[in-house]
Amino acid sequence: MSSAESFELQPTLADVARAAGVSTATASRVLNGFPKVSPEKRSQVESAIRALGYARQRAARAGGGRTGSIALVVCEEVPRLFTDPYFPRIASGVGRELAAAGLQLVLLTAGAAENYQAPLLRHLDGGHVDGALVVGMHARRPLDFGWLGIPVVFGGRPVHEGQYSYVDVDNRGGARLATQRLIDAGRRTVATIAGPQDMTAGVDRLHGYRQAMMRAGRHDQGLVLFGDFGQASGEHAAAQLLERRPDVDAIFAASDLMAVGALCALRRAGRKVPGDVAVIGFDDLPIGRRTDPALTTVRQPVEEMGVRMTADLLAMIDGAVSPRCTVLETRLIPRDSA
Repeated sequence: MSSAESFELQPTLADVARAAGVSTATASRVLNGFPKVSPEKRSQVESAIRALGYARQRAARAGGGRTGSIALVVCEEVPRLFTDPYFPRIASGVGRELAAAGLQLVLLTAGAAENYQAPLLRHLDGGHVDGALVVGMHARRPLDFGWLGIPVVFGGRPVHEGQYSYVDVDNRGGARLATQRLIDAGRRTVATIAGPQDMTAGVDRLHGYRQAMMRAGRHDQGLVLFGDFGQASGEHAAAQLLERRPDVDAIFAASDLMAVGALCALRRAGRKVPGDVAVIGFDDLPIGRRTDPALTTVRQPVEEMGVRMTADLLAMIDGAVSPRCTVLETRLIPRDSA
């Protein structure tokens, strides 16, 4: 049986990719005339197209041109979508702006596995939505949105350089503010629980912490630990920190959830907050107002971020062509933990 005969139904882009031995994204780049594909892979894809008799078909668009739907792409596993308050806050801002414009929100997720990513890319490239908003992008599992035939706006600076539109917050400045507050309060051993280093928010918040420490004439790599922005990782990192550096008297956690985890570890170790160890988070989540003591934090305007992302995307759909790069301000919210 030939390759073409093995497909009883109309072959899909995923079938082409499998037959060519390439990713779905690479197969789609070839179909879209994207230049950054090696001649060898381009030849493999073109051969698979001919062998399978593949014919590209896009979904019909309502009203002769637009679908009236916008995709919110969350680049995380599904459980994280419901446990990290960041994503509902973004969706709230996006939904509010789309409702005002009379448009529909379509929520899509993209985990690390290929079986998540291929259907996502097929959907985005299939004429089902007019544009995409992308949040939570990781460098270790990147998705290439540059070849899609729809406008895309990122929440947070994209992990890969390029001519992309994005709305970010001043992560470096916020981290500097938090760290400087701890230094100005007379804390001598100021540690950080940094976020994932394959996300620009994690990189930038660590950079801001280091800037403040260097300006104060302090540099100690042993005071830097890492988490994934989640509570359990913050608790684990704080426990490690107390074993490694029992003299620690301040912690800047790069997310409120990690700060809450650090509070749990400190309480279990018998350390008083802020008497023994001061703690500052980043986000200004509602949970920070309910901790004991209430959490000092850096406020980032997440809902406004969703609104601005959506406004920029709608402008692109209406014909704006220049990438827009917006950075929103952060500010310190003093409470009882520092």
